[in-house]
Amino acid sequence: MGYEVEAAIAGDELLRAASRDVPGAHVVPLLQGLSLLPMTDEVFDAVTDGSPVGPLGFWKLPGGFEGVLAQWAAAGPVAYVEAEHFGGIGQQRAAVWNGGTLALGPLERAARRGLRTVSPVSQALRRLGVRRSLGEDEFSAVGLDRHRRTHGWIPSGTR
Repeated sequence: MGYEVEAAIAGDELLRAASRDVPGAHVVPLLQGLSLLPMTDEVFDAVTDGSPVGPLGFWKLPGGFEGVLAQWAAAGPVAYVEAEHFGGIGQQRAAVWNGGTLALGPLERAARRGLRTVSPVSQALRRLGVRRSLGEDEFSAVGLDRHRRTHGWIPSGTR
């Protein structure tokens, strides 16, 4: 079974206010006071400035959106994360903006079953203040394992 997500993650109030004018934006609550903005095709088209994908190396980060994320991060930390896994193999990429600048990353790592390092997404979530319990990582601590695909985060009837 595979997993994929492309999304911005930040504090709920910050993300709701920042994405208020983004057509197609669906802000979905996570745990620990965070929310997720799935990078759907509609959101991608709404936030891109038409420039090519930037130097950060993400798969679905719209051209120019890193500047928007930096603006949003003037109010607090904002992460952009991408993860794709299938059969224990995949990769993750994450970055965090805070205070209007890139504060962490971009971090990238290929994932393999049994690899026990802290993932890029978990590192980004730590920067957002996520705390994990014994036996779990930050990824599951906020509920990112709730849906297997980016579009799964969009409420039914609005997809």
